[in-house]
Amino acid sequence: MEEIRPLVFPRQQETNELPSPNLQPRHRELLPTPCGPIKRWSELPGLVKVYFCFTLCSLLALLILTLINIQKESQGAASDDDLTVSLIQLVSILFCMYYITRGVLQENRQELIVFVLSVIVVMVRSVANFSVLQSHDPLLMARFVCILCVGLLHVICGVLLIQTPNMMAFRVGGALESLQEQYFILNLCFSMVTFDLQAQLCLCILILTSGTSVSYFHTIILGIGVVWACLTAATGAIAVLKEVKLLVWIFFLQNLPQLAYFIYLLYSIITQWGESKTYTLEAAAITGCVVSVVIKSVLFWGLYRLYHSFGQGLRERMFASDNH
Repeated sequence: MEEIRPLVFPRQQETNELPSPNLQPRHRELLPTPCGPIKRWSELPGLVKVYFCFTLCSLLALLILTLINIQKESQGAASDDDLTVSLIQLVSILFCMYYITRGVLQENRQELIVFVLSVIVVMVRSVANFSVLQSHDPLLMARFVCILCVGLLHVICGVLLIQTPNMMAFRVGGALESLQEQYFILNLCFSMVTFDLQAQLCLCILILTSGTSVSYFHTIILGIGVVWACLTAATGAIAVLKEVKLLVWIFFLQNLPQLAYFIYLLYSIITQWGESKTYTLEAAAITGCVVSVVIKSVLFWGLYRLYHSFGQGLRERMFASDNH
């Protein structure tokens, strides 16, 4: 009996102990939101908190400056190209605020990568604009230096955040690799829905404010297209987060008119090629169509994989607020 007791007693202890934290997601430490679980503010390291607040403040300051520029440019103080760039920058700033928030609180690498790329684009544009100026105003010089210094800091910190270990997939999906993969695909699809919306909004702004002649019928199509893009993005986001198969099919059908518009836009460019002195509209349309098609291709690939994993418990884990 003395030889058996050491074997039985530890087994009884194991049954009374809680499961190992390495085998169970820590749901109680995450906050459920309509866009998925996020980390608590107290969980963020001190340096990440400082950088996150600094990023939001710098984006807010840039947003205010952009609004001031748009007001001046709308009154005829600048060319149409400047107004177009300012409007696109305004949209990009709003999306960047969303990207950095979701990228930090949800450890979403896709959002952080796009944030870094957006900052690099702004820096390249500033260098190009500053290099063609005839006279360098001290105010413009100070603004140029600030954009480069702050942008470089954002790029470095963003790259460091991208390279940090991502534990959200385990904390939501647990030790099951299948659920971790589903969580990654879900985040990828949700990000692609957002990227697609941003690309289409920027494309509409480029066409409407590029200074080229756009027919009244085409203007109506673009106006409807903006509303349609927002509705499509909402449908796709709900379909992905709530695992509604019917909404996935509706989302797919909603994308068909957008693809048809791309074909119509390319046909219009081919038939009117060379009529305008500048090729702003042509470059904008072709670039926007290519980017949107690439985004939609990745989105449909992810939706195809995610569609077959609906109902396997990921949604319950993501939106659970009190799991044991």
